[in-house]
Amino acid sequence: MSAGDLRRWRVRRLGNPADALELEPVAPRPPGPGEVRVRIEAAGLNHPDLLLCQGRYQERPPLPFTPGFEAVGRVVERGHGVADDDPARAARLAPGRRVVVITELPEGGLSQTLTVEERQLYPVPDELPVEQAACLHIAAVTAHAALHRRARLRPGETVLVTGAAGGVGLAGVQLARAVGSPVIAVVTGAAKARACREAGATSVVDLAELGGDADLAAAVRALTEGRGADVVLDVVGGPGFDQLRRALAFEGRLVSVGFTGGIPTVPLNHLLLRNYSVLGLHLTRYRTEDPTLLQTVHDEVVAGALAGTLTPRVHRVVGIEDLLEGLSLLADRTVIGRVVVDLRG
Repeated sequence: MSAGDLRRWRVRRLGNPADALELEPVAPRPPGPGEVRVRIEAAGLNHPDLLLCQGRYQERPPLPFTPGFEAVGRVVERGHGVADDDPARAARLAPGRRVVVITELPEGGLSQTLTVEERQLYPVPDELPVEQAACLHIAAVTAHAALHRRARLRPGETVLVTGAAGGVGLAGVQLARAVGSPVIAVVTGAAKARACREAGATSVVDLAELGGDADLAAAVRALTEGRGADVVLDVVGGPGFDQLRRALAFEGRLVSVGFTGGIPTVPLNHLLLRNYSVLGLHLTRYRTEDPTLLQTVHDEVVAGALAGTLTPRVHRVVGIEDLLEGLSLLADRTVIGRVVVDLRG
């Protein structure tokens, strides 16, 4: 494929993806000082990509824009000054080396070529399958930072994970099990429950089996001999958030990394009387506040993936022309793990 044949998806009007997205040619942009040009091989889809098309996401880039928060590809060329003060990093960013790109809108990852600032790149080895590399960083680094940075998880503590069959959830299950913690996975549906057990969950609470008036807190206490969970990794929020608070053990920590089910509130009196903590994690803040930490955590999750203790689950791989199929899977909430778009065609 010549440079003139490269393509990208663009949102030119807000709406449902079928109406909002157009596949168009894109010309590579030469890198300026501190920039790197990357030939993108694959991109991981996230639920916010769907919301971006509809204008319902918290970030609203100006039209037109390309969705996609993470991608993987190979370095084509580097601009002046890239990693000049770090020979080891410069070697990891040499032309031909594979890198994860954490994008900054309006230039997202659903493009066959990207030119980005060096700080947006996270090297990955060729031994890691490209489909896994495309969907490893955001999910696994989020789960790792939530459990180890924010909750300060201690080995053996009981961890409760909501939305446990999603990308962040499955990563959280595997990372907690890797340090010897029992894991209670919360899902809806038998297929998702099965996926969590395969990922190593000690127990699974299927909300479909509990019924509409599910008492999740009671179910968790029954599984923990009345004690509750030491750490909760919550990606859902919404009405079930109150049940999660009540499921916490003494001095438990609840880390919120998303609120796909709605934005909950926290009653201060309950928090005070029960001696627990509610913590937030917005991974993007670390990119400006502590980028070194993110690179360290990225390297740790890559090492885990290579060792087999952390395996990103790829639900489906679709081609560049089949992006709408991938987004429809996200809209139907049938995805277990992640959907990846192969951009090599």
